[in-house]
Amino acid sequence: MENRPTVLRRIRKVELGAPAHTTKSHGAALAMNHKHDWLILLFLAMVEVTLIITHPFHRFVGKDMMEDLKYPMKDITVPVWSVPIYAVLLPIAIFLLVYICRGDVYDLHHSTLGLLFSVLVTAVITDAIKDAVGRPQPDFFYCCFPDGKDV
Repeated sequence: MENRPTVLRRIRKVELGAPAHTTKSHGAALAMNHKHDWLILLFLAMVEVTLIITHPFHRFVGKDMMEDLKYPMKDITVPVWSVPIYAVLLPIAIFLLVYICRGDVYDLHHSTLGLLFSVLVTAVITDAIKDAVGRPQPDFFYCCFPDGKDV
């Protein structure tokens, strides 16, 4: 006896009566229908690059502020290069695996579009606030004075 999900999947395909929506059959039309979404993503990417290039607001650091900035320096726990892999490439790889199994280009397109929107909107908001506020890192003191002695 076949397991229930396989039977249901086969019934669903028969009920729909249409072949799978692949990139060949529906890809170009799907991209054209969502061209405004992709243009907004491109605009968000350009804003993010601009925010990365922009120098942040330089805040004066007085002696009374130094207590909040004397956290010990630690090595980076998550390397910067791994963040895009975990946040973007790994989910897209999973989306591609699901596409290979199911063959529905709509799922692939919408999941990729949603992921990229969420990542870019988060990056733009975060970097805009960082640039506007310009507060030093919590380990600022030990970056300036590695021996821990103020001059």
